[in-house]
Amino acid sequence: MKPWDAFFRERMTRILSEKKSLIDIGGGLRISKEKGNRFEPRNAWIADAIRENSVDYKILDPVPDYSPDIVGDIHDLPFAANSVQSIACIAVLEHVEDPFKAREEMYRVLEPGGMAMVYVPFLYYFHAEKGYYGDYWRFTREGLALMFKRFSKVEIQPVRGALGTLVRLTPLGRYRFFEHLAYYADIISGKLYSNQVSGYFVFLVK
Repeated sequence: MKPWDAFFRERMTRILSEKKSLIDIGGGLRISKEKGNRFEPRNAWIADAIRENSVDYKILDPVPDYSPDIVGDIHDLPFAANSVQSIACIAVLEHVEDPFKAREEMYRVLEPGGMAMVYVPFLYYFHAEKGYYGDYWRFTREGLALMFKRFSKVEIQPVRGALGTLVRLTPLGRYRFFEHLAYYADIISGKLYSNQVSGYFVFLVK
């Protein structure tokens, strides 16, 4: 398992074992065929963990067409302060007009000790969805450390090395063979932990 996949799995497992409710902003976990704008079969283990741990899982999205459980805006989350146990915010912040306001809202609604799993892109292709959302922002490791400094715990995990990121930006990135080849090339060349990465997972504790 690649380091970023292990990081995501370990932190999400912790969230789902310690917290009894989870708000998935934007449906980025992609575990429901009926709700959200995407479905990712390889994330089925998350749905299994939610069921096994009796986690109250809700998707929040501003787009009613995606059939979320809650229609709401990350800039003004419809929850009381200190009332949310955990949040997933996967590939969302690049699409919002004010990610700093979104950060403040996540902090406001999380309970003390509440947890969040965030993913944001850095070197990644433009991916707006016309009529639904734009694509406004990219994030560096230093920017994320500054952005989330108010949280009591911030863990940042880069996704892909320099060569893997380059391959991902080309048509070769569609093929697992080339993705794996680039991964091992990054290890051999010492580029796995370069600053030139596809994006970052961020695990937060309030």
